[in-house]
Amino acid sequence: MEGGKIHVLFQPVELLIIGGAALGSLLISAPVTLIKKIISQAIGTIAGHSASRDEYTQVLLCLYEIFKIGKANPLALEPIAENPKDNEIFKRYPFVLHDPHMVDFICDTLKMQVSSPMTPFDLEELLDTDIATVHHDDAQAPATVTRIGDAMPGLGIVAAVLGVVITMGKLTQGKEVIGHSVAAALVGTFLGILASYGFMQPLAAKMEANLEGHTKMYNVIKVALIALAREAPPKVCVEFARRSIPMHLRPSFKEIDSQTSSAGKKAA
Repeated sequence: MEGGKIHVLFQPVELLIIGGAALGSLLISAPVTLIKKIISQAIGTIAGHSASRDEYTQVLLCLYEIFKIGKANPLALEPIAENPKDNEIFKRYPFVLHDPHMVDFICDTLKMQVSSPMTPFDLEELLDTDIATVHHDDAQAPATVTRIGDAMPGLGIVAAVLGVVITMGKLTQGKEVIGHSVAAALVGTFLGILASYGFMQPLAAKMEANLEGHTKMYNVIKVALIALAREAPPKVCVEFARRSIPMHLRPSFKEIDSQTSSAGKKAA
């Protein structure tokens, strides 16, 4: 718009220096498991996936059906918890079934309560420990992306300095050649800053926001499990959980009441 030539910004060597150094620092500083986690979270973030109202509804209905069976016969929870993948309740709620840790979070708690019941206070402490551990592990991915983003301006300066060094060898080739070489070097600084504040930092922030939403869903499940430990009826357990869902994602009482009633009939 200012009359410049856009192709001047395309400097493959500058991109190679900045991108290669950033990738190298990532490979040096992060284990393979963390790199896989970064890729997975980044793809999910770019794809725009975040917790939805339907997903929270699936969680509430799945818990309701399990709790309803447990209230009728606590020992019936054991086969459900031992083999959730083949259980009809989990199959009805694919969002829950396709999250291995969420399934373990629910089923391991049920196994514990069947084999050696804990007080609500002790159970809450156990679940908080589990959630904190998972959150800490998952939070390493956005933290690493933030560190790489912080390094991008410095890597851009490295590319620019190398460009200036090359320019020193062209001083006898005329001002047009020197101008082009200096411009190419400065593009390195520009790309480093743009990559940091225009892409890496926003990506890390969005990854953190998605992670917070994921952790919130586990807290919702925790509230329901603690209510069950207090021997509350299944619908009351689900209502406790529903009230802990963020307002913009929270299904209405009427909606959940209607769906839990129909879910109970289907299960029967």
